Amino acid sequence: MTVAITVDGDDPGVDGPGGRRTTSHQGKRGGSTRRRVLTPLVQESTPAIIARKLHNAIANGDFPPGSQLTESGLAADLGVSRGPLREAMQRLTAEGLLVSHRNRGLFVVSMERDDIRDMYVARTAVERAAVQQVIAHREPEAVAALDEAVDAMRAFVDEPNGAGMAEADMGFHQTLVELAESQRLSRLHETILVETRMCLRAMRGTYSSGKERIDEHQALVDAIAAGDSAKADALMIEHMADGLRRLIGDGDDAGDLTASGS
Repeated sequence: MTVAITVDGDDPGVDGPGGRRTTSHQGKRGGSTRRRVLTPLVQESTPAIIARKLHNAIANGDFPPGSQLTESGLAADLGVSRGPLREAMQRLTAEGLLVSHRNRGLFVVSMERDDIRDMYVARTAVERAAVQQVIAHREPEAVAALDEAVDAMRAFVDEPNGAGMAEADMGFHQTLVELAESQRLSRLHETILVETRMCLRAMRGTYSSGKERIDEHQALVDAIAAGDSAKADALMIEHMADGLRRLIGDGDDAGDLTASGS
């Protein structure tokens, strides 16, 4: 039996103030199903929760590049057994955030020159693709969201090398990739997100002007808003090359994203 229930406007599920809606509830004998309002809960496994905590700790600099992680110490800190902890650490090893040295243990990846270049090659590929997808979608809301992300950076214009500016900068790039509406691009970006944050911390102290840092991002947004794919692509490549130069120096190939490691 199907029972029709009329909901008045003050109910949270109503379409608008004073509006009315009929919602069907399915009885024992079947019939029409009601519209789903709430999404199912996602149950995280213990290893997944531990992996996320380790991700955050590495991203925040609590475990610097090259530092050793011991099972006994982490298990005590987290209050977990070594089984799920070991599984979580295996996940991070598969992602490249932890490296295993024989007879020595597990260490946070060291962001050496070649590691940084490789990470920027991957970032550039993902974000160039994201830019083209955002332009192809031609959604005004996307441009508005990117403008808001730049505005968030403007709040730190007087602190070009501060933690707030670095976080707002990262937020801009996260927003850009999310707006591409590609699960695979987002997944790829997520895998290099921690290393990106590590690099942004290392990049502090290299910017002399907050305005210039912000203007770089605004120029990219303007090119996207204009639908100028070629200009936006060129700006993204130069933006990434500039970041690479700031991290590894001013050598002849410092900003060359195609150069092989030495």
